[in-house]
Amino acid sequence: MNASDERKLPAPDRRDWFKRGGLFVAGLSAASALALPTRSFAASMSTQGDIDMLNVALGLEYQAIAAYQVGAESGLLQKPVLAVAVEFQGQHKAHAGILEATISKLGGTAVMAKKPADYGFPTDKLKNQADVLRFAAGLEKGAASAYLGTVPQFHNRDLAKAAASILGDETMHWAILLNALGENPVPAAFIA
Repeated sequence: MNASDERKLPAPDRRDWFKRGGLFVAGLSAASALALPTRSFAASMSTQGDIDMLNVALGLEYQAIAAYQVGAESGLLQKPVLAVAVEFQGQHKAHAGILEATISKLGGTAVMAKKPADYGFPTDKLKNQADVLRFAAGLEKGAASAYLGTVPQFHNRDLAKAAASILGDETMHWAILLNALGENPVPAAFIA
């Protein structure tokens, strides 16, 4: 495998998952508008929309936890890198825990985690430590972009603030992984 092949590892596009969640909320809003009075509709949809976005975020945090588990169990990571990967996984577990609790507090039902094998990770393409780091960096970049896209969509401003805090953590993970790969840890002035 040459260097250009290492850069072509597919990473699930987390931003697309948030968009799908938004489309679901939009469809649900349109259908519910016919059945509920305007005032209760607006209140229930703002909470339900926030719950839906939180559930999408929770699903993505579960994906990150599973991805770091795959990386940790691959046997490809040197001890210091493995320690950082396990730390990042722990931070994703913390994100998941707060998302689960918030969904429950809002009256919603949290989505369930999948088994690592159910995510379709490109494990056959993970041949060395750089492959694992590049895979993780792609997921972290996607996570940062996904949170960036949802922050302004939250009706509850406290939830927007919490999502922005997680966005910062995802961005730090991405920068550290890029640095470990010997790449520019801050490749642009803005993330997209």
